[in-house]
Amino acid sequence: MDEISTSLLLVILAVLIFLSAYFSGSETGMMSINRYRLRHLVQSNHRGAKRVQHLLDRPDRLIGLILIGNNLVNIGASAIATIICLRWFGDAGIVIATFGLTLIILIFSEVTPKTIAALHPERVSFPSSLILLPLLKVMYPVVIGVNAITNTFMRILGVNPKQSQMADALSSEELRTVVNEAGNLIPSSHQEMLVSILDLEKVTVEDVMIPRNEIIGIDINDEWKSIVKQLSNGQHTRVLLYRNEIDDVVGFLHARDVMRLMTKNQFNADKSILVRAARDIYFIPEGTPLNVQLLKFQRSKERIGLVVDEYGDIQGLVTLEDILEEIVGDFTTTMAPAPSESVTQESDGVYVVDGSANLRELNKEMEWDFPIDGPKTLSGLIIEQFGDIPDSRLCLRLGGYPVELVEVGDTMIKQARVLPALYKAPTETNND
Repeated sequence: MDEISTSLLLVILAVLIFLSAYFSGSETGMMSINRYRLRHLVQSNHRGAKRVQHLLDRPDRLIGLILIGNNLVNIGASAIATIICLRWFGDAGIVIATFGLTLIILIFSEVTPKTIAALHPERVSFPSSLILLPLLKVMYPVVIGVNAITNTFMRILGVNPKQSQMADALSSEELRTVVNEAGNLIPSSHQEMLVSILDLEKVTVEDVMIPRNEIIGIDINDEWKSIVKQLSNGQHTRVLLYRNEIDDVVGFLHARDVMRLMTKNQFNADKSILVRAARDIYFIPEGTPLNVQLLKFQRSKERIGLVVDEYGDIQGLVTLEDILEEIVGDFTTTMAPAPSESVTQESDGVYVVDGSANLRELNKEMEWDFPIDGPKTLSGLIIEQFGDIPDSRLCLRLGGYPVELVEVGDTMIKQARVLPALYKAPTETNND
């Protein structure tokens, strides 16, 4: 080294520091790149993305290559810096070279390039792959040797280096976070629909069904004129047909089928026409998640069904539109009243809510936080809290909201006053 000039050594030292910065930045850029965007670019035949994907298929080899190069240039830079400082400062040059080179490498070869690579991983990793890919082929024997030793040591520690990374698979909660944090990349309306799709598995048919007592149907034993009047004034294309009580169902009547048969038999139309026109009942077990029921509707080509409990008793009615509304929002043809139709705001800002109002719909539209893991309606929640149907106007706190009973019936709470979120207290549900 004595015959090499100090100027040339300084040039070599600068090159080694630059190479150290390159390896450090490449490592951070490769590891920080968004794997899902990378796969999208690979499917779009992006050349840089394909090179990076090929390198990331075996991260142990990529890291081994980068660290071999990084350590080589750092050790070389340390040796050259020591020689230069010895020439300049004598024996004190060893200490000066140690601390001086550490500071230079820390600033220019570690913190700066790694920060840039973390902020712009694609700008760093795509060009870097042009060098790393052929360098891996050249250094392949050395990399394989180093990996063989490190992989053996990792197996001793119980780590399989060839195992696919679980981080590449997103859970529904993680995917929900990705959608919510997409910002302007995904319109807010689309974000809401995507999140609603993810939430379908948490919602059951009981949460969206038309309750048994609100099902609109026709009793086949009614007078013929009354039946015709109900059919003529009906607001729905499908109506339930039953005998005496709803548990004795005949089938669903479709307005199109009824009109066709009545037109064909206009001179001798009678109840038998309705029985012939009735379609078979599609039954849905209670507790069925909406994502499962949506697939069942699709496979069976059905659009409407009756929810039954374990004893076969009818609990309510669910339509395909009810499930779709959970994804895209309310339709104008919904069979159930909107929460706004069950809520009246008074002049003092207090809300009067019908006891039959669905808690999930209230929470969604009014942005309230009533518990929904138990009863489905406000009346049911209040009765559960008291353990009985109260016989007088009482006050209680539900989910932190002060609630005052306004009208109590024999079997349910008909109306209650709910104070707005301004008065919501951070407490658990309890009686006042």
